[in-house]
Amino acid sequence: MESIYNLTKKQLTEYLLNHNAKNYHAEELYKWLYEKKINSFDEITNIKKEILDKLKQDYLLKTIKISKVERDKDVDKYLFELEDKEHVEAVLMHHDYGNSLCVSSQVGCNMGCRFCESGRRKKVRNLKAHEMVEQILNVEADLSLRISHVVVMGIGEPFDNYDNLTKFIEIINDPKGLQIGSRHITVSTCGIVPKIEEFSNFPYQVNLAISLHAPTDKIRNKLMPINKAYPLNELMEALKKYSKKTSRRITFEYILLKEVNDTPNDAECLAKLIKGMNAYVNLIPYNKTENIEFLRSDAFHIMKFYDILKKNHINVTIRREFGSKISAACGQLRSKKEEL
Repeated sequence: MESIYNLTKKQLTEYLLNHNAKNYHAEELYKWLYEKKINSFDEITNIKKEILDKLKQDYLLKTIKISKVERDKDVDKYLFELEDKEHVEAVLMHHDYGNSLCVSSQVGCNMGCRFCESGRRKKVRNLKAHEMVEQILNVEADLSLRISHVVVMGIGEPFDNYDNLTKFIEIINDPKGLQIGSRHITVSTCGIVPKIEEFSNFPYQVNLAISLHAPTDKIRNKLMPINKAYPLNELMEALKKYSKKTSRRITFEYILLKEVNDTPNDAECLAKLIKGMNAYVNLIPYNKTENIEFLRSDAFHIMKFYDILKKNHINVTIRREFGSKISAACGQLRSKKEEL
């Protein structure tokens, strides 16, 4: 049976109309699912019993469950168990501007980025839209709060699961659903150029982030296999077209790795690469894991890198660190579970 959270409002309306319900029933059902957050169809009081009985026959409610939670100051990291006993993660970060949840889009990842714990374990399968939606619902229920921002930046490459990704965005953005505004949704990709071009036609004004992590092909080829398929010149050309077409600012994510991509020359090359673009750089201190050899850049080199970008008039921030006392690296909690 399929989860009802896998249906957009349009799909739910079509289903109900085919079973002698009315248009307004879809509106009411969406309210029960996403506003009142029911745990059983039996909680619904204003839809006919025969319609509810049919829903019970055809659809499930939540299909994933919280397996483990690690908590630190302003952060909660969740491990979820899926129906097939696979596991994914989500991370809730408490900011001044709201609660931001980083969700996973795949079980494992085939992109193979050398610094990434998620990429160390290969892709098992794509997540369905409802499995992404349910990450939000489970966290909201666990903490009795509202998620205001979503970043698709957890386990997996979102553009390698494009159809489920875009369906997920449609569901959580719906004004009768979770009501998460387009500009509060960010999708991160390592640089699948054809999907960037396709995403420029996506009708929702969501944000795009690029996992860049290197300013030259020489360095990026060593860190990220995707660069051999779509080298920097192709990636940057696609991003310039995307920016021109959508008028949206692009975020460049850049993890600083000690003596790998953190030199003053690397900073100058990065500034040159993105100069003139409607973009900013998010510098990320690296979260080391026991399975990967890379080390974090020290504070001096991080600030030196930051200062060089600033002097070159590049908009840049240093990401606030979360979860220093827990399994902070993306995919780390899943790896610990799977490798027991």
